Amino acid sequence: MAHEGLWGQLEKLDRQETAKRAKCRYGTDPDRYVLAMLNTQYAVNLADKDITALPANSSGAGASFLEQLCVLAYLINAKDIPLAEKLVKAESLPGGQFFFRGLHGLPTGKLAKAFGDDPQGLIRASEQFGAKRCEFGDASIEFCALPRIPLTMVIWRGDEEFDARASILFDRTAAAQLPLDALGATVNLTVEALVKTAGVSS
Repeated sequence: MAHEGLWGQLEKLDRQETAKRAKCRYGTDPDRYVLAMLNTQYAVNLADKDITALPANSSGAGASFLEQLCVLAYLINAKDIPLAEKLVKAESLPGGQFFFRGLHGLPTGKLAKAFGDDPQGLIRASEQFGAKRCEFGDASIEFCALPRIPLTMVIWRGDEEFDARASILFDRTAAAQLPLDALGATVNLTVEALVKTAGVSS
């Protein structure tokens, strides 16, 4: 079973307290959490140890390996604290300077490739996810990937002198809500969802 250790950790936690921390719903019939991620409702079934997208939002397909990682890690680690309302780069998060490099680097290049020629395409792609428009760069959005994990994505248009650029910023509390590996996975899922919605080649 994928993520057996995470399921074991989740099983030991108080259900009502976990739902409060994670800003999600918990029900006993069946024994499950219902959590929003990327504008999809996921049912986290504790008895069967499986995670599925609810039919109201999708086909009811099972969550992918990365989706399961993000959901389980978030339920285990989320804290009932307010946002700092201060944006920081990944490198400024505790441990981020060493983690977000190489294979763990953020997919800013994919964002720039997808939206650098059409920054407003980022705005359009984010509309179905309920993202909030921001005022950074040539186009920017605040995207609520998980209830306590807002992500801010910024695009600068490319021109003859400079290549297109992208930046991904976090609320300063992000590393308190998710371990860095799950936070990176959440970013990758978010970027993939935006690129797919925009219908551009990544």
